[in-house]
Amino acid sequence: MNRSEIDSAWSRFREGYNHFLLETPLWKLPGAALGLPAAEIWLKLEHLQVGGSFKARGMLNRLLANEVPASGVIVASGGNAGIATAAAAKALGVACEVFVPTVSSEAKRARLRELGAQVVVTGAAYAEALEACLARQKQTGALLTHAYDQPEVVAGAGTLAAEIETQGGVPDSVLVSVGGGGLIAGIAAWFEQRSRVVALEPEQAPTLFKARQAGEPVDVAVGGIAADSLGAKRIGAIAWEVTQREVKDALLLSDEAIRAAQLWLWRQMKIAVEPAAALGLAALQSGAYAPRADEKVCLVICGANVDPSTLAAG
Repeated sequence: MNRSEIDSAWSRFREGYNHFLLETPLWKLPGAALGLPAAEIWLKLEHLQVGGSFKARGMLNRLLANEVPASGVIVASGGNAGIATAAAAKALGVACEVFVPTVSSEAKRARLRELGAQVVVTGAAYAEALEACLARQKQTGALLTHAYDQPEVVAGAGTLAAEIETQGGVPDSVLVSVGGGGLIAGIAAWFEQRSRVVALEPEQAPTLFKARQAGEPVDVAVGGIAADSLGAKRIGAIAWEVTQREVKDALLLSDEAIRAAQLWLWRQMKIAVEPAAALGLAALQSGAYAPRADEKVCLVICGANVDPSTLAAG
């Protein structure tokens, strides 16, 4: 994965799909405005993307780069990759089947159905939904979109980093939530250490952290507050290769810190996001990541597919 592949994805989007993908805002704020010890905080508001997450970039790129058969496309997802695939499939006029685990939220399932996808709920976690999805794909011959571990998907995600640079330049650091690793792989491949890319994971879903301890990708038990979005049980092969080369820091955050940051974004800034999108702020608020006083820190606000009642309840 490299900048050339990401550039190709971005060019593909610009050739006729600006009506589908959005250029999401980059909001620059003084660190003091958020009560944080950094010169500037950049919020990349990717939760405003089509489908409510960055996943739209990778899924559209996957579909555009391949011939879609009559049986359409198929994907396993905790929700966001499925929503993105369904949205891209609808835009291109092709059928879509999505396998989601029981841990996925009803809000995400409802959105999938609104987009015209056939939804199959199976398995307690993403890995089990993926197993069922792969078996179904062999039967139908549909084009498989993987939530995070296909070159086209990672390159599409990397266009988010290219967009950040176009909008605001290169930040000193970028804090990125990690599940299977497609987003951080794309971002790190684009910046090539020109920015310090920091991997953030929940303590209860530490795929990259455990892989680094073991020296290779390994299966881990996943659970906790962000399991529907960051519930991959193993870091993706592409993400493993890219992060070994480009990412020094892999940090873990407690569910309590993630939840506190999610609620802070809602109460103080009226930004309604899922827990996975709050890890960057959680890292700063908890002190897990300590920026320099003159640092420009970019937080990728990556997904908005949340049940609003969970914010009101908090």
